[in-house]
Amino acid sequence: MQNSNRRKFIQSSLIVAAAPFASAMAMHTGDTKSDGTQDFTCLFQGDSITDGNRGRNNDWNHVMGHGYAYLISSRLWYDHPKSKFHFFNRGVSGNKVTDLQARWQQDALDIKPNLLSILIGINDVSVYLDGNTAFSAAQYETGYTELLQQAKDQIPGVQFVLCEPFILPVGKIKDRWSEFSAEIAKRQEIVKNLSVKFNALYVTLQDEFNKACSKAPADFWIFDGVHPMPAGHELIARQWIDVVSKKIRVYR
Repeated sequence: MQNSNRRKFIQSSLIVAAAPFASAMAMHTGDTKSDGTQDFTCLFQGDSITDGNRGRNNDWNHVMGHGYAYLISSRLWYDHPKSKFHFFNRGVSGNKVTDLQARWQQDALDIKPNLLSILIGINDVSVYLDGNTAFSAAQYETGYTELLQQAKDQIPGVQFVLCEPFILPVGKIKDRWSEFSAEIAKRQEIVKNLSVKFNALYVTLQDEFNKACSKAPADFWIFDGVHPMPAGHELIARQWIDVVSKKIRVYR
């Protein structure tokens, strides 16, 4: 995408969210500044794709990790330096839905985000295909639903952004492609349905990665079929900003 077009995406991004989510922000934070602006907190949750080798301390060189969450937050912070954006990355490598449930209070509910973005699912599929049938698609749906319902109940007005789990035929994923593609498809459908049920923004990613493979081989985008290369994280970041921006424009 040309720089001018990308700039248009960014200029129409979360800064516009202050108006539609103003009442929610007031309930969450009660923190209206003297200049009339209000804080807006965005939380990224998920597994290693979100984690991005993030730091676990206050070192701002690493606090957002080195993946799509970093790309999104850095662009929005740069383009809107007078905003009151607060971005948090709480992705944890290896996590499944059950792991999110175990740390949901501290790593999500206590943060009280205005916008909660989630990308989870590939580890659930991997463990299931390795023989642990407790991590079925039905269990994934039940656990994911509970996470969203808890957030909805405890954070009035929270806006969900649900990201579609994805894979490409590289490495072990390619070796077991029929199995992985069948199971990931089930979870993609679940996330899509949950986005409708909870009035969430739905960030499609599988089709975007599939289309990207017409420009470069699959391992240019995702080096092992699961974890994105730098270009893959850029793809996620652009798609995320595009989806969120288009929804927010409705309120302009």
